[in-house]
Amino acid sequence: MMFRRTGRVVIVGLAMVAALGLSACSDDKGDKPAAKTTTSASASSAAAPTAELPAVPTVEQLNEQLTTALDPTVPNDQKLDFVQGIEADPELPNRLAEAATAANVQVQVTEVTSFGESVTAKANFTVNGQTNVVDVPFVAEDGKWKVQKSWACTMLTNLGQTSPACA
Repeated sequence: MMFRRTGRVVIVGLAMVAALGLSACSDDKGDKPAAKTTTSASASSAAAPTAELPAVPTVEQLNEQLTTALDPTVPNDQKLDFVQGIEADPELPNRLAEAATAANVQVQVTEVTSFGESVTAKANFTVNGQTNVVDVPFVAEDGKWKVQKSWACTMLTNLGQTSPACA
């Protein structure tokens, strides 16, 4: 009897996640050119009054941050503010940059959307010449927007690396 109830709870939970995921991906595609500017501008004004949240970053700011983070010539200590929870593995930025360089990774942010305490950057993500559009999640931590740790760990794993921060 307990198994049936647990199964139902799991199914309902999955249905809710799917519904929320699909609603987040609703028909914004037709409005993309206008949404890029409008979303960032309205999100910036929405985030500004909250003392704990930094201003919503622009496309240019996130491109600069990601370019710096993936540059192996930039010292590691200049990248420690770029990834959530980096204290668990302060060498993570360097390993990620070296793995990204080896795989010829290039990232170009094209759109920024604010969700209150998180920001998603839509980006063209190229690995070894193959480009895909990805959503890079950022979270507010210590007054700065940082790449969400789980996303950084997934990228690191996909590039054949590991980190104690991802355990």
